[in-house]
Amino acid sequence: MNADERRFEVLRAIVADYVSNQEPVGSKALVERHNLGVSSATVRNDMAALEEDGYITQPHTSAGRVPTDKGYRLFVDRLSEVKPLSSPERRAIRSFLDGAYDLDDVLRRSVRLLAQLTRQVAVIQYPTLSRSTVRHLEVLAITPARLMLVLITDAGRVDQRSVDLGDVITEENVARMRALLNQAMVGKRLADASAEVAQLPDHAPAELRDAVTRVSTVLIESLVEHPEERLVLGGTANLTRNVADFPGSLRQVLEALEEQVVVLKLLAAARDPGTVLVHIGEENEAAEMRSTSVVSIGYGSRDKLLGGMGVVGPTRMDYPGTMAAVLAVAGYVGEILTSS
Repeated sequence: MNADERRFEVLRAIVADYVSNQEPVGSKALVERHNLGVSSATVRNDMAALEEDGYITQPHTSAGRVPTDKGYRLFVDRLSEVKPLSSPERRAIRSFLDGAYDLDDVLRRSVRLLAQLTRQVAVIQYPTLSRSTVRHLEVLAITPARLMLVLITDAGRVDQRSVDLGDVITEENVARMRALLNQAMVGKRLADASAEVAQLPDHAPAELRDAVTRVSTVLIESLVEHPEERLVLGGTANLTRNVADFPGSLRQVLEALEEQVVVLKLLAAARDPGTVLVHIGEENEAAEMRSTSVVSIGYGSRDKLLGGMGVVGPTRMDYPGTMAAVLAVAGYVGEILTSS
């Protein structure tokens, strides 16, 4: 083992101890707890070199050392691969998420599960509508003059709207209109489906034209993408258990999470369902988030990204465990939402 490799092993040990104990780490403790194969004097020299290079720092005059953002970055970059969760953990995730009954429930369960697994704040972005396609439109007669429209997308989104027709309609004509609308919309992206629906009244049979016009007007409102994107958060209270990790900045972090815009920008960087991204401390563009680390990933499938999800916590974080949990949960959520 050369000097650089040995110093990285010392850094790895400092990260492990500090994440576990939240106490600055001294050379004596490292020698006692870790089989580094070198003397205390060598460890002290390695720590001095790591400190000079900016990987660790001494928070108090007589204290041990703690990792810096640069030290955590080297540690994360040197992880050869994300260690998968155990088989029981994966079974528990699948069982919990398989019990969800609609998109909202899938997302709520996902953040609750991820927050429990990582003991951090979990966030997930609702599927981006512009990437969604129409899976099916159900048209149901509530009364002879009132219809219920149930729009279902391939991302699991369900949108219900009611339409007053101003006149009665037969069951036969409801069925004809259902077929007409599905023929125009199914398999198309929402924007394209909206354009198709807008043209339907011009081509509808005369006896259906008024009803199709009213239905089309309501459907276009459902199909047009809303500019505001939504997040689901879980486990915010986890941050308050580690107040010492956010000296003077916990309130700013909580406010940034509440506003959501900052987090949406961070999740926007996660474009690949197979790649976990880690932003550590000062790497975060938003000043409010520079005491945090953000572990994020895209979810969906290789050819269809639905959105982003991840975890926000202090820089003193179990990075291997958090990355494994984010990767696993994202995989199951993508599988659930992209399966037919």
